[in-house]
Amino acid sequence: MSTSLASPLLRVVARLFNLKPGEAPAVLAGLLMFFLLFAGYFMLRPVRETMGVAGGVNNLQWLFTGTFVATLVALPLFGWLASRVSRRRIVPWSYGFFVLNLLGFAAAMLLWPDSIWAGRTFYIWLSVFNLLAISLAWSVLADVFASGEAKRLFALIAGGASLGGLVGPILGTLLVAPLGHAGLLVLAALLLAASAGAGVWLHGWRDRHPPAATADDEGSREQRRKPLGGNPFAGAVAVFKSPYLLGIALFVVLLASANTFLYFEQARMVAEYFPDRTRQTQVFGLIDTIVQTLAILTQLFLTGRIAQRLGVGVLLVAVPLVVAVGFLWLALAPVFAVFVVVMVVRRAGEYALVRPGREMLYTVVPAEQKYKAKNFIDTVVYRGGDAISGWVKRGLDLLGEHPSLAMFIGAVLALAWAGVGVGLGRAQRRRERPQDDAQR
Repeated sequence: MSTSLASPLLRVVARLFNLKPGEAPAVLAGLLMFFLLFAGYFMLRPVRETMGVAGGVNNLQWLFTGTFVATLVALPLFGWLASRVSRRRIVPWSYGFFVLNLLGFAAAMLLWPDSIWAGRTFYIWLSVFNLLAISLAWSVLADVFASGEAKRLFALIAGGASLGGLVGPILGTLLVAPLGHAGLLVLAALLLAASAGAGVWLHGWRDRHPPAATADDEGSREQRRKPLGGNPFAGAVAVFKSPYLLGIALFVVLLASANTFLYFEQARMVAEYFPDRTRQTQVFGLIDTIVQTLAILTQLFLTGRIAQRLGVGVLLVAVPLVVAVGFLWLALAPVFAVFVVVMVVRRAGEYALVRPGREMLYTVVPAEQKYKAKNFIDTVVYRGGDAISGWVKRGLDLLGEHPSLAMFIGAVLALAWAGVGVGLGRAQRRRERPQDDAQR
């Protein structure tokens, strides 16, 4: 392509996706990091969901509790690693460990293909891996990009996650027959290793393009080459000392609770309407495909502009309000078609709006909190909310004469979730102002 044609084309692309000069390579690397991570995860996710239903819908709360306990074990190990290696090495070392785990599960599936306990162990492991690996990828973005850049770019980069979420189920469907479950795990391990490489490249890009306000602070090249220090439990301590981080933790608990109520309802309805396990996996895959398609369109063209013009608070509040209406709709019309609409809107909105907005909250905290406190909230707090709400939902289901009670309680949780989002949006803006002044 000639230079005369390339320049106008680049300007059109930059305007379409709200990019500034020099940002395109970093955005592409971020897209690749998320695409590879999510393609591998979503390739395996329908298998996990089917294993959860196979163990009995009435036993899901035990799997959630097991996941929470496993998270409690994993977090100090991650805290120890984050304290002793440089920030740029946290992702490759952590992902490398997960690659070894995937290869181990592949070997186990070859040796014991019909073991229900192997399936349950994999369910719990993938649930822990999911939160920690995704949280780490977002930690890299919060570390590399400044707050103003994050508002424009986070949702666009998150489009790589939605694209991976679309490609992953397709890969799983096409390759499970020739490769088997063990082969899918090996492929997921390769994708994860490549994702880690993209994360390392992002740190290198930031070294070559330092923002004006970080020449001598913790965002500098020298600081990113140093270990974070502290102890393995520093993240938890930081959360309980900071009202801002406690607000994020409460937001995540309410988010997890609302999601768990819908997740249990999904498992119940799918088991009731689709007793065949193959059909169940197809239904889960179809829902994933619709969700990711809607999410990627919103991420590419709307989310960044909403955040830049209306603020992070709008991203945090819109979906909870819609979910509250959805819970009330389900309480009045508890049928599968209504549930699918509510579930698709909730998940697409979370990927496209809530998750980017939630990650923008961490761009205004110190580096140690971007990794340790953030991962404590994203793993222990999230899975703790899952476990508690799972038992609450199971208890409500036992009240057979009040089937809509759980949906009304879910609506109340969603409204509280929206209220916390309003407060966090205001708090983030107050913390952001000193950074904006420093960059002027």
